Amino acid sequence: MTQTHGASLTVSVVLPCLNEAESVGLCVEESLATLRAAGLTGEVIVVDNGSTDDSAAIAERAGARVVREARPGYGSALRAGFRAARCDVVVMADADFTYDFGKIPELVAPIARDEADLVLGNRFDGATRDTMPFLHRFVGTPVITFLVARACGRRVVDDSQSGFRAFRRACLRDLDLRSSGMELATEMLIRASRIGLRVTEVSTGYRPRIGDSKLSTFADGWRHLQLILLLAPDLLLIGPGVTLFALGVLLQILGFVAPAGVEVGSLRWQPVFFSGIAIVLGLQALLAGAVLAYQSSLSGTGALRRFAFVGRPSFTNGCVLAGVLSVVVGLLIDFVLFVVWVKGDSSPASRAVNTASLAQVLIIAGGTIASFGVVSRFTRARALPQRLDRAPSGDAATREPVTSTGRA
Repeated sequence: MTQTHGASLTVSVVLPCLNEAESVGLCVEESLATLRAAGLTGEVIVVDNGSTDDSAAIAERAGARVVREARPGYGSALRAGFRAARCDVVVMADADFTYDFGKIPELVAPIARDEADLVLGNRFDGATRDTMPFLHRFVGTPVITFLVARACGRRVVDDSQSGFRAFRRACLRDLDLRSSGMELATEMLIRASRIGLRVTEVSTGYRPRIGDSKLSTFADGWRHLQLILLLAPDLLLIGPGVTLFALGVLLQILGFVAPAGVEVGSLRWQPVFFSGIAIVLGLQALLAGAVLAYQSSLSGTGALRRFAFVGRPSFTNGCVLAGVLSVVVGLLIDFVLFVVWVKGDSSPASRAVNTASLAQVLIIAGGTIASFGVVSRFTRARALPQRLDRAPSGDAATREPVTSTGRA
């Protein structure tokens, strides 16, 4: 980046910190030296997230402005730092010295050229077995990156879990970040894609960390998956649910078209046994996905809200009615089959099995839909008084005060 770029932008470097006394001072000094060398005006904010060592004091002596965030978590600390930032561009990184702060100008350059709103530092070119564990590099990060790409509708970046990022501070309100843990990295990308921010990445490398890692591989991975499920239920619930349900219906029809089964080599396959499973599981995924999509903070508001029908009383009443009718029809079919059996009818047993399977599917699916309607109606009735009595909410109204010390 040239000084021309730096003259038009100011930069806040935000570092969440929990017991990083060995490295936080180095991170602050390298950041400030890089800003000066690049002709960038800015600040370094260290968010002390409950350190029990001298991290805060060391950061302050190195030239950082220290803010304190009592609520634990990587995401909580970062959001506190974002709120405290005063400059045009926010650069987030870790305080364990894994990121090369000399790359800050390269990270900010696409924003300065008005080519991007959010820039990620790709770690993979500089990652080694010593800097990034095998499971993180070749399993965890690629899998989450794939899911994030699906949730965004396209592949946005190659390293979705990089914590070295730069973005316009003006975008924070629209991003509306809420995560308290490591999953904030995923949330930021999905929300950025949904609101139309321009996202790109540059190669920044990755250094060996100083001190102990705060990352919990499986716990943090599960939190990422939960977040993707909540923000993009289409990906893991609605899409697979529609596919399973449609497949189940087709197999159910095939069972009646070929009641004797389908020959697969020397075997004979009865699709009727899987069709019921597919229909019920698909239906459950669809119902759960519709509710999550409706409740998602990305679903919109008013008439534009996705799956708005889920919140209407007519929907829950319709579920109860449809479920009861489905169960009644299934029971009637079973009753007719019983009467036919008592009379000793000589119709093919395979056709009777397919009919019995249809009755079973109708009963189970009907029970599922009716139960869903009853539970939805009950939870809606309990939530309504709370919504009426709830005071206006928002991050500014609910957060605890953030204290600040150090140099501005």
